[in-house]
Amino acid sequence: MRVTTKGQVTIPRNVREILGIAPESEVEFQEDNGRFFIVKASKDKPTTKFTKLRGIATVKMSTDEIMNLTREKK
Repeated sequence: MRVTTKGQVTIPRNVREILGIAPESEVEFQEDNGRFFIVKASKDKPTTKFTKLRGIATVKMSTDEIMNLTREKK
């Protein structure tokens, strides 16, 4: 596998599929006795009310419906 001048490599498709790595996925490099391993990053990042809503809007929703989802209910 060749490393680009920017230090990039292409993760082979079969490895991406096994690890569940899709576009925009986060990965980590872990070291063990001088050997490095690539792992899919855990999703232990804090979520906000907006990140919880990511991906649920569809073309079936109006702009007003989407905006109501992002507003705090009183």
